[in-house]
Amino acid sequence: MTQRKILVTSALPYANGALHLGHVMEYIQTDIWVRFQQMRGHTCTYVCADDAHGTAIMLKAEELGISPEEHIANMKAEHERDFKGFLINVSNYHSTHSQENREYSEMIYKRLRDNGHIATRTITQAFDPEKELFLADRYIKGTCPKCKAEDQYGDNCEACGATYSPTDLLDARSVLSGAKPVSKESEHYFFKLPEFTEFLKGWTRSGTLQTEVANKLSEWLDSGLQEWDISRDAPYFGFEIPDAPNKFFYVWLDAPIGYMASFKNYCDRTGMDWNEYWGKDSAAELYHFIGKDIVNFHALFWPAMLDSSQFRTPTKVCVHGFLTVDGKKMSKSRGTFITAESYLKHLNPEYLRYYMAAKLGAGVDDLDLNLTDFVQRVNSDVVGKVVNIASRTAKFVAKSGGTLSANIAEPALWQQFVDANQTIAKYYEDREYAKAVRDIMALADAANEYIADKAPWALAKQEGAEQEVLDICSLGVNMFRALMVYLKPVLPELAIKAEAFLNDSLSWQSLSAPLCNHQVAEFKPMMTRVEMEKVDAMIEENKAAASAQAEKAAAAKPVAAASIEPIAETIDFNQFAAVDLRVALIVNAELVDGADKLLRLTLDIGEAQPRNVFAGIRSAYSPEALIGRRTVMVANLAPRKMRFGVSEGMVLAAGPGGSDIWILSPDDGAQPGMRIS
Repeated sequence: MTQRKILVTSALPYANGALHLGHVMEYIQTDIWVRFQQMRGHTCTYVCADDAHGTAIMLKAEELGISPEEHIANMKAEHERDFKGFLINVSNYHSTHSQENREYSEMIYKRLRDNGHIATRTITQAFDPEKELFLADRYIKGTCPKCKAEDQYGDNCEACGATYSPTDLLDARSVLSGAKPVSKESEHYFFKLPEFTEFLKGWTRSGTLQTEVANKLSEWLDSGLQEWDISRDAPYFGFEIPDAPNKFFYVWLDAPIGYMASFKNYCDRTGMDWNEYWGKDSAAELYHFIGKDIVNFHALFWPAMLDSSQFRTPTKVCVHGFLTVDGKKMSKSRGTFITAESYLKHLNPEYLRYYMAAKLGAGVDDLDLNLTDFVQRVNSDVVGKVVNIASRTAKFVAKSGGTLSANIAEPALWQQFVDANQTIAKYYEDREYAKAVRDIMALADAANEYIADKAPWALAKQEGAEQEVLDICSLGVNMFRALMVYLKPVLPELAIKAEAFLNDSLSWQSLSAPLCNHQVAEFKPMMTRVEMEKVDAMIEENKAAASAQAEKAAAAKPVAAASIEPIAETIDFNQFAAVDLRVALIVNAELVDGADKLLRLTLDIGEAQPRNVFAGIRSAYSPEALIGRRTVMVANLAPRKMRFGVSEGMVLAAGPGGSDIWILSPDDGAQPGMRIS
């Protein structure tokens, strides 16, 4: 086998908050692939870093009363702790706020500039006169200019789905100070991305991306790319642009360059050749593991920047979906926005590594962590099938002196385990972990069926059956060994315990040769069962933490007077009685193209034709989670024409927003069309 040289990265966690299980899913996916490549004998280096720049970090440090440098150092230590806790074997963990990253960012920018791929022009932005800071859209709130809904962000309305400029907001205010933003001009620097359209059309179809990702990118390429704003004005925590005082690189320019910087830091410590991996004509392989929400940065901006600055482009960009919990978006109020720290406090990291591996494929579909299935699957597969093989057979080997038989009792059965080698390896290579686990568990079933059929515990009671019992159990131990070789990338700590028992190293190359006439150690318990009580305790802890955090934020930062919503003008009883509230059955729900916050609901309220209603609840519900549920709607609200279609009513919901929105749900016995009074 030809030895490959592979550099692997995963998305850089932002140095402004704790890691949660959505982050961890990506790092587990990456780590499994890296460990597999290393087991196969390849040189595979995995680098990552904290993404440590931006306005948000500057503001958070100010809130904490510390310097940005101290804040990112604290977060880096926390992130490294969580990486270690989940057994993420990263070769080098660095920071984008480093000298290496400054040097490469400046080098690449200068090459882009000298190649004519940087433009400058004056733009007008919202500016906070009290904070003396240009405001991104998320730092501006006001009243929607279309539907007049209050407390909407500066780029789109969650109530009606309208998109607009922050300057169009009514009663706009800065969420940082409560001050009214003013318009202010500033010179900005732009990367001329449209000039790379033809290059990107070829590159995105070169096999570097999954087909569904390439198809999505082709929509953007065909509709016309826009120049990318790569500068921000002071004050800003980041690197100053060369020859441009008080202008800083936008965080997303130097973030992917952080891959280069982290590897340079590693090379300087180990003597590896940086150019061998990043040079224009590099024969090494470069893999990026990322989420689908940052595809444009990694598959449009990044390869274009690399091409212009004369560096190699990625071999593959491996894109994955999001993590949901029990079929819904992670929610702080429900306790399913689970931090890495809280998980590790309650549960074994290998439980999650196995469960995610058992569900991860090479596509961009979301992965659901069903907590009940999580408990049952880990207990059934890892504890009940794999570890059980060793525990059922080891004691009989120990009775024979701890030395395995010189014979293989069933050569055909053993050959099944050997022959699975290439198929399972191909699944790992293609990131089809779920298929690999499926085949591994099928082998575990075969091993357990063999042991159950032979019943060595019964044979051991017969005089003169000692050798037969040893032969059966020795094959059982060898089958366990093969399974642990295949599972070693997923369960590295369990593999260490298995190696101690087997008195052998679990290597892919040794699979074909069984352990015969080989001394094993005393068997010790390797993994305990998952307890649902610990899962419940983890959820409750996250609920409590979210509640405490909300109370602390409310106490520490009173709402600015400008953001307090006035009480609506009172109405009399007759006006209220005119509101026709009806029970509605949600017969269909679907996403709305071009609207990030809306779902299109088809509601049955007992009329001949169902109603079409747009609801701004996409942040809290997936369409699949709503179909078949009952809710309450305002049935006599006049139809309203929106840019996505006509909305024929209004669904009633409550909550602070984001993932914490709850539609009002009557009892399942309430019939569609029933009036609520």
